[in-house]
Amino acid sequence: MEEVHHVVAPPHKSTFQKLKARLKETFFPDDPLRQFKGQPFKTKLVLGAQYFFPILQWGPNYSFQLFKCDLIAGLTIASLAIPQGISYAKLANLPPIVGLYSSFVPPLVYAVLGSSRDLAVGPVSIASLVLGSMLRQEVSPTMDPLLFLQLAFTSTFFAGLFQASLGILRLGFIIDFLSKAILIGFMAGAAIIVSLQQLKSLLGITHFTKQMGLVPVMTSVFHNVHEWSWQTILMGICFLILLLLARHISIRKPKLFWVSAGAPLVSVIISTILVFAIKGQNHGISVIGKLQEGINPPSWNMLRFHGSHLGLVIKTGIITGILSLTEGIAVGRTFAALKNYKVDGNKEMMAIGCMNVVGSFTSCYVTTGAFSRSAVNNNAGAKSAVSNVVMSVTVMVTLLFLMPLFQYTPNVVLGAIIVTAVIGLIDIPAALLIWRIDKFDFIVMLTAFFGVIFISVQQGLALAVGLSTFKILLQITRPKTVMLGKIPGTDIYRNLHQYKEAVRVPGFLILSIEAPINFANITYLNERTLRWIEDEEDNKKEHSSLQFVILEMSAVSAIDTSGISLFRDLKATLEKKEIEARILNCHLLDLFTHFDT
Repeated sequence: MEEVHHVVAPPHKSTFQKLKARLKETFFPDDPLRQFKGQPFKTKLVLGAQYFFPILQWGPNYSFQLFKCDLIAGLTIASLAIPQGISYAKLANLPPIVGLYSSFVPPLVYAVLGSSRDLAVGPVSIASLVLGSMLRQEVSPTMDPLLFLQLAFTSTFFAGLFQASLGILRLGFIIDFLSKAILIGFMAGAAIIVSLQQLKSLLGITHFTKQMGLVPVMTSVFHNVHEWSWQTILMGICFLILLLLARHISIRKPKLFWVSAGAPLVSVIISTILVFAIKGQNHGISVIGKLQEGINPPSWNMLRFHGSHLGLVIKTGIITGILSLTEGIAVGRTFAALKNYKVDGNKEMMAIGCMNVVGSFTSCYVTTGAFSRSAVNNNAGAKSAVSNVVMSVTVMVTLLFLMPLFQYTPNVVLGAIIVTAVIGLIDIPAALLIWRIDKFDFIVMLTAFFGVIFISVQQGLALAVGLSTFKILLQITRPKTVMLGKIPGTDIYRNLHQYKEAVRVPGFLILSIEAPINFANITYLNERTLRWIEDEEDNKKEHSSLQFVILEMSAVSAIDTSGISLFRDLKATLEKKEIEARILNCHLLDLFTHFDT
């Protein structure tokens, strides 16, 4: 005779205790206060300071041997950050000098507040593209450059405020709505849009469309064929081949990481010397022009918290904040997993947020941890965030003494640098893997991809998020239910469709509900259960008549008040059919007063 195990009630908890437990599981699943338990007051103060300022945790044990590694890594990523900073600022329709400003102050802030040893901070292509395209919808960077710059700094402030708030309030799960499928499609689409925008520089076109879509860009390119400059095209092709070759070498042989890391700066130096020698600006090759010398001027007086553009800068700040935060945390966690250490997502949100708030006060725009720069930082042997400090000091020296050298740098080389950098965002193997695993996710990915290319960056992202949210709602409103059968010779019950050896139990319909039960899915569950029963009654010639319906509920994690009514109605319906109903493995004892177990 089989042994029956009865369900007993768990220890009684007051409403306050239940609410406290639920809030803890929702906002503090990692229990960050655990380290403070049982510690003296002074120790708690030290631990608290180390929590908010991770540099106090690893700083006391820092050695000269570690510094030598960080020095090499910092100089290496600086050689990449300087040309990329100038290029990405132009992508955001900002003065090139702002890109260097953004590679100076933010890395210093992150070195104090960040928890990743490998994250290399600075401007990134996606955030630059989104920032520039969104602000340009209402303000022209050429007609009103000062206002555009003010809005860029204000958007950066709101981006940082939003990011820091997510970390402080522990709401980081919000960024999880950007699924991997969305990010792969979005970044691939954005990479193509960014590359298309560089056709202006690579072809030497003067009058170029302000729109971002594929059709208007290509229309503008071929409508202005008369503006194409063969000198610019020749130089662009040469340096693009050089940069792509350097990238290919570093991918094939990771030990030669310094080839791709130094290629952009080498390209800038060679092209600048070449343009200066042949006076390329007189032969149709556009150059950056004179750049302002000196470190970041304060910009808190340029922030605009009023006027008709306030809604725009808030929206721009939130979108760029989410995108840059997602990229930064993903990059940090990737390298932390490779080196077997932990990156606290909430700390990173606060660090990146504070970094952008401070940046908005010091003439910087949105920054985060870039994958290409962080990969170089990791390959160069970085041991801590000091590599960011070395990079920052190198950029500072450049700002103070080397700015006149960039006056003759051709824009075509900056375009080639951007194209080379964003090519890595197109991840075809990941897209093929999504196709094999989940076709709906593949559709979401394509929606993001084509939405970005043909509509706009932000609307393409919104469409993909909406479709992904629809998938979640579909899973909630249409939960999975399966029929269980018994494995012969055991007391184990498994899905009949997955286990061929599982057999039906005569007179029993055993159903497993594998999702929370709530107001959104009770109608479906009721109809689906009754359909199972009707199917059994139609097949009663092949099987014995149905006597029991068993609902196995070990996978049901929650039931709301509407869900309880489902069982009451189902029980009443089954009683009319003279069928007994039972529930098994239900740990939600609120049901016991409403349903006979």
